[in-house]
Amino acid sequence: MEQVEEEGKWESKFPAFPYKPYSIQIDFMNSLYHSLNKGGVSMLESPTGTGKTLSIICSALQWVVDRRQQQKSEKEGDSGKNRDDERGSDDEPDWMKGFVVNKDGQGQEKKNKTKKYGVGFGKPDKRGNQESCRDLFSQRMEGEDLVTKKEGENLQKKNDAVELSDEEFLLEDYESDEEGSGGKSKRKAGGGSLSLSSDGEEEEDHSDEEEEEKLKVYFCSRTHSQLSQFIKELRKTEFANEMQVVCLGSRKNFCINKEVLKLGNSNRINERCLELQKNNKKEVSKIKNLGAGGRIRRTKACSGCPMLRKPKLQRQFRGEISQQGALDIEDLVNLGRNMGTCPYYGSRSMVPAADLVILPYQSLLSKSSRESLGLNLKNNIVIIDEAHNLADSLISMYDSKISLLQLENVHSHIGRYFERFRNLLGPGNRRYIQTLMVLTQALLRSLLEGTSVDLPQTSGANGVFYVSMAINDFLFSLNIDNINLVKLVQYIKESNIIHKVSSYGDKMASLQKSSAHYDTREFSEEESTLSGFRALSDMLQSLTNNNGDGRIIVSRSQPTCSGQKGGYIKYVMLTGEKIFSEIVDQAHAVLLAGGTLQPVEETRERLFPWLPPNQLHFFTCSHIVPPESILPVAVSRGPSGQSFDFSYSSRSSSIMIQELGLLLCNLVTVVPEGIVVFFSSFDYEGQVHDAWKASGIMERIMKKKRLFREPRKSMDVESVLKEYKETINTLSIGDSKENPASQSGAILLAVVGGKISEGINLSDGMGRCIVMVGLPYPSPSDIELIERVKHIEGLGTSNPMKPPKFSVTEEAYNGDVKAGFDILRSCRRRGKEYYENLCMKAVNQSIGRAIRHVNDYAAILLVDARYSSDPSNRSLSHPTNKLPQWIKNRLVSSTDSYGEVHRLLHQFFRFNKKRGSQ
Repeated sequence: MEQVEEEGKWESKFPAFPYKPYSIQIDFMNSLYHSLNKGGVSMLESPTGTGKTLSIICSALQWVVDRRQQQKSEKEGDSGKNRDDERGSDDEPDWMKGFVVNKDGQGQEKKNKTKKYGVGFGKPDKRGNQESCRDLFSQRMEGEDLVTKKEGENLQKKNDAVELSDEEFLLEDYESDEEGSGGKSKRKAGGGSLSLSSDGEEEEDHSDEEEEEKLKVYFCSRTHSQLSQFIKELRKTEFANEMQVVCLGSRKNFCINKEVLKLGNSNRINERCLELQKNNKKEVSKIKNLGAGGRIRRTKACSGCPMLRKPKLQRQFRGEISQQGALDIEDLVNLGRNMGTCPYYGSRSMVPAADLVILPYQSLLSKSSRESLGLNLKNNIVIIDEAHNLADSLISMYDSKISLLQLENVHSHIGRYFERFRNLLGPGNRRYIQTLMVLTQALLRSLLEGTSVDLPQTSGANGVFYVSMAINDFLFSLNIDNINLVKLVQYIKESNIIHKVSSYGDKMASLQKSSAHYDTREFSEEESTLSGFRALSDMLQSLTNNNGDGRIIVSRSQPTCSGQKGGYIKYVMLTGEKIFSEIVDQAHAVLLAGGTLQPVEETRERLFPWLPPNQLHFFTCSHIVPPESILPVAVSRGPSGQSFDFSYSSRSSSIMIQELGLLLCNLVTVVPEGIVVFFSSFDYEGQVHDAWKASGIMERIMKKKRLFREPRKSMDVESVLKEYKETINTLSIGDSKENPASQSGAILLAVVGGKISEGINLSDGMGRCIVMVGLPYPSPSDIELIERVKHIEGLGTSNPMKPPKFSVTEEAYNGDVKAGFDILRSCRRRGKEYYENLCMKAVNQSIGRAIRHVNDYAAILLVDARYSSDPSNRSLSHPTNKLPQWIKNRLVSSTDSYGEVHRLLHQFFRFNKKRGSQ
């Protein structure tokens, strides 16, 4: 009776749900709705294939509708009280209430500041010391950087058809504010800034500012394909037409300028796009200054991107988005291409008016990206899907890296620039440029052998030398600990030095191109000056972090036979607590959703340790499929009786590879339709494939099923999957006339952590059997991984200033696998558990690809004796304890022989085939 009543409630509470929901979906939606009422951080776990996305949409957006209705009623009941300041006192004067609203809601005061500083999105330039130097480049996305009248005149000269002078490359005077917190450029208070916006656009911007106050939902996921899947589910509901929806993405995915797309690489596409915006701004400046009788002719080279020349088309593009409802990235690109206007900037401009913003991880989790896009999280809802590896994904966004080639390029450019303008620069600019030269020279010394830099000497495989250090130790060793990096970072942000030096370098490159003695390699697009400066800015920003927030890794390598020098300096962020707290502090509620979020405690400790465990709202549910629809089996022995051991030291043996091949030869005879085999890496998959081909096993497998392999290039995966699916549909019909070879389906060799293991649906015949080969632990030769393990091992200690002791010292570890295993063995609990969690999260993601709906069924084979061994005999916790509950409850944990596995499979498929035909 209670169940019937519960099922009747959803229609009134979640009327947008397009079907009759299952009880676990009702539970999920109620839990999410409760989480939004409560606010703060919540974690909601629902197995893949249970309609999680649709449940998120219908409950979260329904909460928004209900909340707005509640706010409207409150406003009508108390018209003198502002909607966004419900906690304000009744006796506050009107001007005070207005001030608070403008402060929190990005009102008129903020808009006026934005105009004054000439920044398109985000806050004015006083933004604190911990912000990323990426802001400088993000602001240039709008073509509205801090340019004064004087700079505008200089920019005019740069595009003159007559001979150029070098005056345009001269920096504004920069005075160091020794008494204050930083320096500032000498700008007149009344100096106007250049703008690409027409009056009409400014009016639109004003209306957008008004829209910014309304309640929003930000939904983010890991990949663009997952975002497209979200929109596909959204279209099944009435919210697709009732709410303003916008989807954001990268330039690489949105760009429709063929000349820019030809560059291929994401960084090069970004740089070229920004360069075109800069050129567009120069053209505006030139036109504004032609009143003195200039005779400069307009050329295409300095006209900016052709997809942004007509603001009217951008307005029409926004109008089309508003009318057509929820569009994914592909739809937006097609719309932009048909209209001849940029979908990247067109979609970005829709953010202020949107109710639902759909975007990738990077755009929401990176502070600089949020500000450049104008994302206001204040009192809004943030939903992070596929959050199983959120902590690692978050901190990786704050890593920074600069190569030896980039350092040499930047150092030589700064040197040439300083030599040319030394006598023309003011004392502030001179001092900071000299500081930059000293600093880049010091960083270069750390990467070059035979220098006097006091770094611990290490040796690694393949001529690679690694050093891992804390920030302070690194600065002390290079004798640059006396440099005020915070002020230097601020100078780079404010002074425009990056583009002045880059532009001067580009001019020198073009003048000297014909010289036989000129090394053109350092000015190639691969290692452009702009990308080198960006890398340096990011690295300097990283060095301003707290000493314990991350590690510096210095990698030296021997020159290759072609003479090319390697080596790099990398900052690896280790803690995401402060980064994530910025999101939590602003948003009304932050929801982490996923198919497998456990262990919850690890995520809490790494991202929000301030939240007591009993205050973390966690929801989990079982699967919608009946227990008889899955058959998980721990396969410890092969057909010839050989025990399976795919540990690092044994997996490459010919015996293991041969036994695995014999297992597949048997499986193709009993498993209908499709089999997907997951390997730990592309290298190991290639090794096994080649061995099977040489031994004849491959030929035996292909007598029964066609074989496909996951391509290394992610862009090729879709075509392989399409052919794989079509093959299964064709061969599974079993027409002996068309199929004389008696093939029945296909087999797909895939890789854990690849595209197929994350977010691809292997429903029905595409995944009747999932074979997980071994335990895919990440390689302990990864020095960054070991640094994370060491950091996590020290979490929660009574004395955080005293790191845990390891049997292998930092100086001894150099990327060697054995040394990495020694460090892992030295871990007592947290570090070791994190390492195992990485492995089992990857396993769970991979095997969860098979069951996608209530009528689906699949066998799951965990091929390794460690899956079935006695937990008491192992130092690590047993792997199967970390399987999802709905799989663990059905797991056949041990079998005497492969014959027993074969019999179980035969019974399982016969039963489900019979059930499906009824």
